[in-house]
Amino acid sequence: MERRAFIRNIAETPWQELPGHHGGALSKLLVHPETAGARQIDHRISCYAPMARVALHSHKIQEQVYHVLEGEGLMEIAGERRVVRRHDVIFLPPGVPHGLENTGTGNLVFLVVTAPVSDEA
Repeated sequence: MERRAFIRNIAETPWQELPGHHGGALSKLLVHPETAGARQIDHRISCYAPMARVALHSHKIQEQVYHVLEGEGLMEIAGERRVVRRHDVIFLPPGVPHGLENTGTGNLVFLVVTAPVSDEA
């Protein structure tokens, strides 16, 4: 994919339920190799319906930042569970097991930034 600067509204990007995501855990890959030709960064918005979740997993070399925009859920990080809600920012270094479930009554909406885009060394 050609790499060039752009301005795009999130409505132009389709929702996807990615592998390991269940029950209406949807994401829009806003800046990603598939949608923008990005090589170093993956930026997405996610919307999890009540009870939707991503399975516990970890990354070999990727770092991630989650920024909760609305709703609330239960985030598990290295065996510890904690409620996350609006304006919480979560940093995940490589190798840390983590998962997230929407335990609230409305949608859980959050941004995820991952670098690098591939988890292969």
